[in-house]
Amino acid sequence: MKIVYFAALRREIGVGEEDVSPPPDISTVAQLLDWLKGRSPAHAKALSARRLMAAINQDYAGLGAAVSADDEVAFFPPVTGG
Repeated sequence: MKIVYFAALRREIGVGEEDVSPPPDISTVAQLLDWLKGRSPAHAKALSARRLMAAINQDYAGLGAAVSADDEVAFFPPVTGG
């Protein structure tokens, strides 16, 4: 599974993307997010400190959306316009 981080998340975690192999019981965005928080203190801080948005294969997704090993999952801060 490819994970992509945007904006402040990229800076805080220190990478823009990473390939991960979550356990087979990880089946939703929320579960994936919780699992990613355990990868490092930087992950925990960046992924816990704010409300996040997610996309699966470049389509917006909610926390309950299903994820699979072949997906690209992106996390980013809420987008605002002006």
